[in-house]
Amino acid sequence: MKKPWLIYALITTFFWGVWGAFAEFPTRHGFPETLVYVVWALTMIPPALYAMQRVRWAISRDGRSVFLGSLIGLTGAGGQMLLFHAVHTGPTYLIFPIIALSPVITIALSLILLKERVTKWGALGVVLALIALPLFNYVPGGEPAAAGQGVAWFFYALIILLAWGVQAYFMKLANRTMNAENIFFYMTVTGLLLIPVALWMSDFSTPINYGWQGPGLAALTQILNAVGALTLVYAFRYGRAIVVAPLANAGAPLMTAVVSMLVLGVMPNAITVAGIVLAVIAASLLAIEPEEKTAATPA
Repeated sequence: MKKPWLIYALITTFFWGVWGAFAEFPTRHGFPETLVYVVWALTMIPPALYAMQRVRWAISRDGRSVFLGSLIGLTGAGGQMLLFHAVHTGPTYLIFPIIALSPVITIALSLILLKERVTKWGALGVVLALIALPLFNYVPGGEPAAAGQGVAWFFYALIILLAWGVQAYFMKLANRTMNAENIFFYMTVTGLLLIPVALWMSDFSTPINYGWQGPGLAALTQILNAVGALTLVYAFRYGRAIVVAPLANAGAPLMTAVVSMLVLGVMPNAITVAGIVLAVIAASLLAIEPEEKTAATPA
């Protein structure tokens, strides 16, 4: 397969893009975000079973693999759990643009610790992708945070930014010593272990839609999220984190905007259009970035 990292990154972009266009539908129909997390954790099981079948159920049990796999899972799932709390204490139109810059952390760590480098055109693509990310999530005229909520949401957003940026870095690092299938296996296990926390955070005193438009629709959308997460791990296995992270994170909202326009008839504002243009240019530049001289091979 020519440029396998690009193929897997584009698959992630497609699945996450479609998921992003329909992700809010279950909550709009009365199914709380915390229970959406429970459904997401359960939808991680089928791709995890597929991945482990590929390696004949050989689970990496050494301390390094367990630590890295669990760390990747906890930073990803833990960040998602904290996001539920953040959006209830602050303005989403400010929280999401901050979180969208998580690839900055990944890029910085990859440059310093992994010594990754790109060509000048690849560097331009990375910069344009980083500029495009907050534009997709910015909503002009958003409502300010409610009185008495302070600025706690800002610190929550920074923690999530750090967690997801670190997660992507360790995803690349772990691929050097363990296979991608085991990384996803530990991501699934840690996600499932946090289900009791999500249930504890849920308010069962309010009406909850347990019908098809609730958990059923959540399952259909979240399976796209789960499969995209698996292909992202494969993308990090073959590609540089400094390229994969901005491409996937900018490409997914680009696909979401396209699907929203074509299927849902939602027209983007001028700021989002600017983000789309920058993301297209960035994706094109990153797609032509040469392969690494030495591909990482799991031990």
